[in-house]
Formats: sequence, structure tokens, C-alpha cells
Amino acid sequence: MRLTGERISEMSDAAGTLWLDVAQREWFAPMVGATGLTLAQMPRLVEGGAASGCLKASGLGLSPEVVIAGGGGDNPVAAVGIGAINAGDGFITLGTSAAIVAITDHAAGNPASAVHSFCHALPNRWYTMGAMLAGASCLRWVTRLTGTPDEQTLLDQVQAQLPIAQLVPLDTPLFLPYLAGERTPHNDPLLRGGFMSLGHDCTPAMLGYAVMEGVGFGLLDALHAVQSAGANVAACALVGGGARSEYWAQLLANILQREIFTLHGSELSACIGAAKLGFLAIGQGAALLQAGMPVKARYLPDTAQQPRLQARYRQFQGLHAAATALHD
Repeated sequence: MRLTGERISEMSDAAGTLWLDVAQREWFAPMVGATGLTLAQMPRLVEGGAASGCLKASGLGLSPEVVIAGGGGDNPVAAVGIGAINAGDGFITLGTSAAIVAITDHAAGNPASAVHSFCHALPNRWYTMGAMLAGASCLRWVTRLTGTPDEQTLLDQVQAQLPIAQLVPLDTPLFLPYLAGERTPHNDPLLRGGFMSLGHDCTPAMLGYAVMEGVGFGLLDALHAVQSAGANVAACALVGGGARSEYWAQLLANILQREIFTLHGSELSACIGAAKLGFLAIGQGAALLQAGMPVKARYLPDTAQQPRLQARYRQFQGLHAAATALHD
């Protein structure tokens, strides 16, 4: 509004308002009416790479010929940055929270499992997302809990005691990563986390491993929910602070049974995505859309780990009912 003098909303941002018919990419009149508004009061909708208007804000001291692109929400713009723009592309964000995102060519949500379906920042594309409310923040928490100086020190201890190439002992503690409740697939804000199978021999390294594995199992829950909505997920880029850990990246590949790859400069993915959308808005940069970011490392699933991790995942799933009972 302040930039262009006009009320304008972009599709991927508008998809989070509950006013938008995500499949049709237009305002949903019954929902708009239910909130006491009319369609005439709603902003004009544009795609992320569309020219939404020209600059009207004279106070900025910029030329009025500057074109304002539609832009987009953080996840879809980051997806544009890393080149996740076609159906089947996917990525995992492992920051304070965590999410698994699959690009689709149609709206594919599953409200019963808290699977979101939003418009992508590009036309005729959507993304399906399973979200966790606590991701790499769990590792920060257990680092403080154990009195370990920093997360890297704890990661080094985990690698030394539980090498990623070896099978983890079946009696290693399990961790439920619900420190802030959970969204996908449980949609339960009251759910809380915890450790199981602790013993006198438990070390900080064992707790650190359990936390990383528990977040991985939570992402596997989210992956299953995303697939139940009809979205396909192949290899996944890993972005966010957790992507700095090679151990965690390999563990995720083993748990999810998918190739995981990290990227150089992934922390700039949203900035690069916004720049791409800006180029589109001035009629340039279509070829840039297919360009991703340089791959830093690839992690392939270790099939020898699968039976052990599947057994531990079944144990993890069995703990959910007990955790739910604690707040019922």
C-alpha cells in the first residue's frame, strides 16, 4: 500500500489468511463474507513474479519507474531461490522449527493431519508442507540441559560415541521432539516432549543423538502425512542452521530413505528467490528460475541402517499415546 498506493496481496502470502481459495487462486467469497467483508474490500491478487505496480512512495527518493514485484512468503520465496519450482522438488528446513516442503502442480492438503497446502510464489504451482514446531532448537535445548559448552562440542561427542556409520544400540534413549507442542501430523499444542529408556549409563552424547533422531522421526511423520495428501517427495535439499551438521544430514537421509543434499549459500536462498521474482516482474530472468544453488554435499541413505531405524521408529510412534495421555 505505501509503496504503490494500492492494496495488493500476493498469492502465497494470501494463502495463509484462510480467505483464499488456494486451488482456484482467488478470494473465497463465503469466507470473506463470514468475516464481515466483501470482495470489493479485498486487495487485488498478483503472482509473486508479477509487476504489482510502480513506486509511488516519493519519500524513498527512488524513481517512480521502479517496478514492485509481488514477492511472496518466506518458504515459497526460498524455494524459488534454491530452484525448487517443479512438482516433486522438495526441501527440509531445519531451523528453530522444522518443515518438509513438497512442490506440487495442484493444491494437495490434508487438514486432518495438519498438512498445509499453499500457493507457490510462481503461477500454476503449489506447495504442500508438514510442519514441526521444534527443530534445531531441540539440539540447543539439550546442549544447555547437559551443560555442554556449545552444540558443536555435543555433536563431536555424538560422533565419537555413536559413529554415524555404525548401528545405534537398540536401547539408546528415544526422544519426543514436542517441546512446543506439535503440528503435523498431530495438531496438538498441548503435546510435550520427553526422553524414554534412560539409564545410569546415559551420557550427553546419547541424549544428543536421541534428540537428532527424534527430530528426524518427527520429519518422517510429517513426510508420511505429506504423502497422504498426494504430494511426491524425491531428493530433498536441507537448509537452515541444522544443515551445518554433516552427521544430522546423513542421519536424516537414513531415516527418510531419501537423498539429502546441502547447498552453498543456502542462508541466502530467500534473498536470491526475491531477486529472481524481481527480474520476472520486469520481464527478465525466466531462465534463472531453473538455476538452483551449488550443491555442497550429498548424503545417500545407508540401507544397512534401515532395519534398526525402522525398529526404533516403531518404538517412537508407540510413545505418542502415552504423551497424549499426560494432558488428557
